[in-house]
Amino acid sequence: MLREQPILNILVINLLLGTVWHYAVFFLCVFIDTKHFDERKRMYLPEKWERGGKFYTNTLKIQKWKDALPQHIGKDGFSKDHLDDVSVDYLNEFIMETCRGEWNHRLNCFFAVVLFVINDFWVALFLTICLLVGNIPFVIIQRYNRFRLQKLRDYMIRKQEREIRTES
Repeated sequence: MLREQPILNILVINLLLGTVWHYAVFFLCVFIDTKHFDERKRMYLPEKWERGGKFYTNTLKIQKWKDALPQHIGKDGFSKDHLDDVSVDYLNEFIMETCRGEWNHRLNCFFAVVLFVINDFWVALFLTICLLVGNIPFVIIQRYNRFRLQKLRDYMIRKQEREIRTES
C-alpha cells in the first residue's frame, strides 16, 4: 500500500495509523469490563522462566531502569511510586490494574501485523522494532509489579488470618 510513497509520507502515515491504533486500544482498555483483567487468566499467570519475578530482578535488573520510564496514571489510577493502602481490596484492585496495563501494551504490539501488511519488509521491521521497544518494557514492569503485589497480598491475607485466630 505505501510501497511507492516517499519515505517521509510513509513515516507520517505509519505514525498516524499507530497513534489511532494506540488510542483505540487505550479506550478499549478503559471501557472493557474489568473481569477481562482477571489475574487467574492464562496470559497473566506467571511462567516458570519468570521464577516468581526473579528473572526480572536478577537477569533484567529491572530496579535500575523501571522508574526511568514514564507511567500513565488515570483519574483515581495507581502510581507505581508508592502504595496508598495495603488492604487486600486495594491490592486486588492494583493487581487488576497491572493486568489491564499488560493487556494494553501487549495489544499495542499487534500493530506490527498492520505494519507488515502496508509497508515494505525493511520499513515494517524497523517500525516493529520501535513498536516493541516502546511496549515490551511496560509489559515487563506490569508483570514484575503484579508478582510483588501478589506476594504482598498473600502476606496480608495470612496476617489477617493469624489475627483472627489469636482473637478467637
